[in-house]
Amino acid sequence: MKLNVILFSALLVLGSCSQNSNGDKKAADNNVKDSNKELANLFENFYEKRLHLFPLEATSIGDNRFNDLMPIDFTDSYRIKLHDFFKNYSDSIAQFDRAKLNENDKISFDIFKYEMGMSLEGLTYHDNYAPFNQFYALPLSMGQLGSGDGNQPFKTVADYDNWIKRASNFTAWADSAIIYFKKGIDSNWVLPKVLVVKMIPQLNAMVTDDATKSLFYEPIKKTPSTFSDSDKSRLTTSYKDLITQQITPSYKKLAAFLSNEYLPKARATTGISGVNGGDKYYNYLVRFWTTTTKSPDEIYNTGLSEVKRIRGIMDSVKNAVGFKGDLNAFFDYMRTDKKFMPFKTPEEVLNAWRSIRAKVEPNLKNYFGHTPKSDFEIRQTEAFRAASSSIEYNPATADGSRPGIVYIPIIDATTFNTTSGMESTFLHEAIPGHHYQISLQQENKSLPKFRRFSWYGAYGEGWALYCESMGKELGLYTDPYQYMG
Repeated sequence: MKLNVILFSALLVLGSCSQNSNGDKKAADNNVKDSNKELANLFENFYEKRLHLFPLEATSIGDNRFNDLMPIDFTDSYRIKLHDFFKNYSDSIAQFDRAKLNENDKISFDIFKYEMGMSLEGLTYHDNYAPFNQFYALPLSMGQLGSGDGNQPFKTVADYDNWIKRASNFTAWADSAIIYFKKGIDSNWVLPKVLVVKMIPQLNAMVTDDATKSLFYEPIKKTPSTFSDSDKSRLTTSYKDLITQQITPSYKKLAAFLSNEYLPKARATTGISGVNGGDKYYNYLVRFWTTTTKSPDEIYNTGLSEVKRIRGIMDSVKNAVGFKGDLNAFFDYMRTDKKFMPFKTPEEVLNAWRSIRAKVEPNLKNYFGHTPKSDFEIRQTEAFRAASSSIEYNPATADGSRPGIVYIPIIDATTFNTTSGMESTFLHEAIPGHHYQISLQQENKSLPKFRRFSWYGAYGEGWALYCESMGKELGLYTDPYQYMG
């Protein structure tokens, strides 16, 4: 699929900045008018079955029916199940005549067909031989889910029991991960050493001899007062047993394996070309993330031209502030001068981010007539993953019942640098960037669910990058150092 199809789809999601609510309703009505009901049923059935296969995805969008499930989805047997699933729907979509569909259905048809093809091709690569890394990892997601502050709800007794059932499968998951890491060693599909050394402390951070001090005990500390005494007692005992007998030993086992067996076999190279079949996989990833047929070289050359353009602007900022020295010296100055590190506590850092929000929000109405109903919060990234994390956005639920979250990793508040692009990153991750785009997409009920809850890197990151350019219009970049950042 060409990029313009995805962009057109995304623009339908966001709507015109100047469109009023009546215009939104009219556009939505036009999208639904004469829609193909059989096609709509196909899409609905697909997404329903997809949530069964990917229950963590269901939890992330606020569908709590599968909160007790955590399949080991990287095993060969599970991937056969996924292959059959995507192949069935690939065959099913081919039965429809695209020419007879309305415009919105044509876009859905194209995207769905594209997704089935890309999903099937993705299963031919052995990325499952590296079941997790320092950034995308169930061991990290486990901490977010089980802390009580993430997507997994802990409001009812059933919620608490669901987590016990889900987390109880972590032992089998960890054992399977070790088996597949070993498959990777045998077939030359291993992670770079520089990543593995970051993963080990992440795992060790989850290990404690005292269950009550574990991150996974936090929900017990927050047990609702409405629970009966018998439920409180039962759950407390069950959570302690879960932590001491299953979760902690599994983290220990994974950390020991990575340290003792995997790290010595990890590769010195960093690019994916360093693994068996990596070049072919890289070409697939380029298509997956961009939705284009552009070659890696074409994209790389675009990057070179952009770097040249941006460096010219950087030079102009350096000169405007009267800095004497070359650009690299200016970078060093911004990174190291103490005046750019004014914070003493994490809360001061978070308040600085919140002050950016206060500047932006009054100006948004001048540019956006269509805004999401969901809200977002600014939080510090959890300590167990902060060292290897970047500033990131976690989506809200479509009904607005759970806010989005902008996570800020703060290792040491006294070294947190204000010139690291705070304002531009806020525009990118929060508003009007990821929070607007993802929330509006999820809330748009004229789209089938597989489109409402999908993610395309080229569009999602492209929109967020564009939002960075709106800083001056939205009341930011009055400080040249923030503009430089």
